Amino acid sequence: MGITIYGCGQDEAALFREMAPRFGVMPTITEAPVSEATVALASGNRCVSVGHKTRIADNALLALSRAGVTYISTRSIGYNHIDVEYAKSVGIYVENVAYSPDSVADYTLMLMLMAVRHVKSVLRRADVQDYRLHDVRGKELRDLTVGIIGTGRIGVAVMDRLRGFGCRVLAHDSRPSAAADYVPLDDLLQQSDIVTLHAPLNADTHHLLDRRRIGKMKHGAYVVNTGRGPLLETDALIEALESGALGGAALDVLEGEDGIFYADHRDKLLESDLLSRLQRLPNVIISPHTAYYTDRALRDTVENSIANCLNFEIRKQCWI
Repeated sequence: MGITIYGCGQDEAALFREMAPRFGVMPTITEAPVSEATVALASGNRCVSVGHKTRIADNALLALSRAGVTYISTRSIGYNHIDVEYAKSVGIYVENVAYSPDSVADYTLMLMLMAVRHVKSVLRRADVQDYRLHDVRGKELRDLTVGIIGTGRIGVAVMDRLRGFGCRVLAHDSRPSAAADYVPLDDLLQQSDIVTLHAPLNADTHHLLDRRRIGKMKHGAYVVNTGRGPLLETDALIEALESGALGGAALDVLEGEDGIFYADHRDKLLESDLLSRLQRLPNVIISPHTAYYTDRALRDTVENSIANCLNFEIRKQCWI
């Protein structure tokens, strides 16, 4: 069986070449994303694997369908880079992969600690040999209330870690499933010193934290986002940070990150005014959608992407 692997970096490519033979799979690997120009690479393969870094246009999905592709395994938990309904309408089934939730959960805790201990400002001052204490003291997690929005595998893993710090934990989810103290969203925002986002991005959760809800947050609270950038209304977040209504933010994802994250812009002017404004703030930490990026999570992603394709072929034979 053949699978075409699109948008594949060198680290992923090495793992695909290592693992594919164990599954009896012949991979066609390319760094190029899916587009009408690269659809020919899928010729003869019903299954393809795609990365999350580039949006797949509808015309590319249609071209894949015409080339005989019936299944896409996206190497991500989220689907927001693919119009899943359109793919279905042209005969392509789309499925995500599961990978270690610990990767994002660990990173989320790190960002929380960095935010409440003002690490960005501390390191900036140390870099210029200013070793005075920060003007504002840090906070200890045991004294804080943390609100978790979204209690899927990652949200629950964050919750598990927070128990060791002794802090109060509140949760909100449209489908409560974990053993947690669930409260309405507005109550969570009003009571939490830290709000961390782990909800999937869809039509219902776009700008889940909008201007109105950000306005309900506790004065001096922190926002952590390792989910998806558009869960936050970024303009409203910046205004709350600049006014001092919020104490800080730690963001691994950002609205408009496509075309900026995963590229070297050291010698270029940033085209994103939102990102530039955020980076100028001393109480905002930005990282380039890297929370998931660990050895274990990458192996999980590659292995499960191959397994997804094989399982789809088995299911398809059963349908026949």
